[in-house]
Parts: sequence; C-alpha cells; structure tokens
Amino acid sequence: MDILVLFFGILVGTGAVLAFNFQQRKVRENLFVQKEEQLQHLLRATEEKAAVAARELELTVQAERLRVQEEVENKFREQERELDRQKRRMDKREEQLDRKFDHLDQRESEQERRRTQLEEEKRQMELASLKVQEAVQEAQKRLETIARLSEEEARRQLLSSFEESARRESGRLFKQLEEEAKDRAAQIAQEVIATAIQRHAGEFVAEKTVSVVPLPSEEMKGRIIGREGRNIRALEAATGCDLIIDDTPEAVVISGFNPVRRQVARLALEELIADGRIHPARIEAVVRKATKTIEQEIREAGKRAIFDVGLNEVNPEIVRLLGTLKFRTSYTQNVLAHSVDVAFFAGIMAEELGLDGNLARRCGLLHDIGKAVDHEIQGSHAVIGGQFAKKYKENPTVVNAIWSHHFEIESTSVYGPLTNAADALSAARPGARRENVETYIKRLESLEQIATQFDGVEKCFAIQAGRELRVIVSYDRVHDEGAMMLAREIAQRVENELTYPGQIRVTVIREMRVTEIAH
Repeated sequence: MDILVLFFGILVGTGAVLAFNFQQRKVRENLFVQKEEQLQHLLRATEEKAAVAARELELTVQAERLRVQEEVENKFREQERELDRQKRRMDKREEQLDRKFDHLDQRESEQERRRTQLEEEKRQMELASLKVQEAVQEAQKRLETIARLSEEEARRQLLSSFEESARRESGRLFKQLEEEAKDRAAQIAQEVIATAIQRHAGEFVAEKTVSVVPLPSEEMKGRIIGREGRNIRALEAATGCDLIIDDTPEAVVISGFNPVRRQVARLALEELIADGRIHPARIEAVVRKATKTIEQEIREAGKRAIFDVGLNEVNPEIVRLLGTLKFRTSYTQNVLAHSVDVAFFAGIMAEELGLDGNLARRCGLLHDIGKAVDHEIQGSHAVIGGQFAKKYKENPTVVNAIWSHHFEIESTSVYGPLTNAADALSAARPGARRENVETYIKRLESLEQIATQFDGVEKCFAIQAGRELRVIVSYDRVHDEGAMMLAREIAQRVENELTYPGQIRVTVIREMRVTEIAH
C-alpha cells in the first residue's frame, strides 16, 4: 500500500512536472509568436518609413532641381535685361556723339565766318586809326597854332587843372566822410582811448594808482590776511581799495584809482601794523579814524590854499573840493599846487590890466575844482566845476570863467580868457610837467616847421603853450575844401612825428580881403 501510494505520488509528481514543462513550452511558443509578430510589425514599419523617406528625398531633389532651374532662369533674364540696358545706353551715347559732331561742325563753320569778319573789321579799324591819327596830328597842329602852346605845355596845364579838380573833389569827399563818421564818433573814441590805455597806461597806472606800505616782517602778511582771508576782505571793503600781498617782499601794495581812498587805506594799514591788533572790528575802527584824519587834512589843505591866495567867504564844500585836489595830479603836476599857481598868475595879469585881482585869483583857484569829482561824475571837469560853483552860489563871473576855461562855452567876460591864459602858463612853464625849456622850445619850433612845409601856407603860429597851431594860408592857392584837408594832413603829421602831452588843435585860417577906395 505504501508502495502504491509512493508510486502514485511519483506518477502525480511526474505528471505535474510534465504538465509544467508543457505549460512552459506553450508559454515559450507564445512568446516566440509574439516576438515574431513584433518583428514583422517592425519590418513593416521600417519599410513604410523607408518608403516615406525615399518619397521625401525624391521631393527634396525635385524642389532643389526646380530652385536651381529657377535661379538659372532668373540670372539669364537679368543678363538679358542688362544687355538691353547697355544696348540702349550705347545707342543713346551714339546719338549724343552724332549730335556733338554736328554741333562741332556748326561751330567750326561759325568760327570760320567770325574769323573772316574779324579780319575785315581789323582792316577797317586800321584804316580808321590811320585816319584818326592824321586828324589828331592836324588838329594838334591847328591847336598849337591857335593857342600858341606846345604839346608839353598844354599837357602840364591840363594836368594842373585835373589836379585842382581832384583836390576839390577829394576835399568834398573828405567832408562827406567826416560827416558820416560823426555817427560813429563815440565808438571810435572809445576804441582809440582803449588802444591808448593798452599801449601807454602801464607806467602811469603803476605810478599814480598804487601806494606801497612796508612791513616789518613777512609774518605780518599772514596777520593782515587773517583766518580764511577775513582781515584783508574787511580792509578792502572798508577802504574800497585792493590790497596786493604776495607781489612784493616785505611790502603791501594798495591799488585804487581814488587817491583819497588810497590815502585812507595807507594810513589805516600803517596804524594797524604799528599796533599789531588786526581783526575786522579793529579794522573798521581804524579806517573810520583814518577817514576823519584825511577829511581834516583835506579841509586844512583847502583852507591853506584859500589863505595863501588871499580869498574870503568861500563855501565849506568848495573848500573841501579844493583840499581834495591835493591828492590829484595832472601830467605829473599836483592839481592843488597848479590851481594856486593859476590864481597868482591870473591875479598878477588882472592887476597889470587894471582889473579886479581878487576876482581873477578866485577864478584861477577854482578853475579845476571839477577834477575833484570828475572820476565820479560824467562830463568835462570844466563843466562839472562850473556846475558845482553855480550850485554853491559863486559869483556868475567865476562860474563862467570855470566853465569856459577850456572853451566848452563862450566866455562872457575878460576873466575867462585870463583864466585860460594863466592855466596855460602854469602848465607850460619849464619844470611844471617834467619838460625842460629846451624841449619846450624845440617842440614849438617843430610844430611851426611841420606846418610851413605844406603848399599854400603863408604863416603859422604855435600858441596856447603849444596846444594850438594856427596856420594862415593863401586864399587864391587853397580853397575851402583844401583847407579842411590841409588841417587834417597837418594834424596827422604832428601825430606821427612829435611826442607831446594832451592834445594839439590845428586851425587853418583862409581869408580874402578886398579893399576899394571911393574918390
């Protein structure tokens, strides 16, 4: 039984193994079939893709072939068009050349015709020229016979007539141009003054517009400048002058055109240096003190001048203006000293003429008071002085003498020319303005010599101490327009050849006198 059971178990196991193996074989067969189907499927897909790729490649080849064919056709058409354009251009150029050849043929024919015409005209002109020369020679002979003048004499007379006409015309033109130039006179004057300042102001400005204050040491410069420059700014603001620190060793240069302010700055700076205490508050106090000192000095100088001349009842403001002239110079001459000289000269001449010497001295002393403020007020110092004298109730004769001493207005009394003559004496005397007597006389002689070199001048006189040159000309040799040109030419020669202070007026006098006696 056990054997049967065992045998049965073995059979069952063997059957199970056989069944399992059979099942495994079926599975493998199924897998093989599936793989074969997949492979067939892949082969079909690959064949389809290959067919598609072959179709696409064929289409691409066809498209490329069409593109190349189209490009070739386009290039061919473009070359055909270019050939057409060149052909048209060549045809057009050929037509132009044909026209040019025709035009050249026409011009050649025209030139030939004109050449023939010119030769004919030249021949006619030569014949006419011969006739004219014969006529001129005949007329010249007849003219010489009638006028009893040779050709050379007639030419000289004709040239003289032309020269006189040209001088008259140039004189008229000069007068016209001078009148037109009056519209630009102010601008021209400013340009001339600016040029003169640029060329000649250096030495004068350095001498007349600066004051130098010595310093005990270089360390003092730092104290004058102060922290961040506050001391020097305060000093410049209080005095109205510029302080130049670093240009000169152990010295401070005070620069300013107002001499009174410059004197105040000098006194204030000297006191500050001596005291040693330099700060803005101290600077203001010292400047106020220096201003009072200068004001007192100005009034004392004015009173002293009035006392020296012997005047009385002078307005205090006039006294102050006179004192201010102590700090002014004109051509290196102190204006206050010059005014005192003019007063003395005017008084002496007035007394010699039997006039009022006190009135003449008053005119002479006050004639330049306008120079005390002419840097602050526009206008001539004579006009400014006359206005101030009138404002402070001076004698009308004195006002007119001040106003007219440089001929701004007409003088109404003899005291005007008297003041002018005294002014010229004081300014022109040797040594007054750094000019010795030899130079002075030589300049006057040179003025007269220049004028006498011109044609038509009979006499000339240097007057007004060389400030005016009066030239007397012959009326029959110099006409009115010629007199204007002569004055201009003399003035230019004087400017170019002489050196002189101020201005020189050239006056040309042309006078015709006719006298007849009735019996």
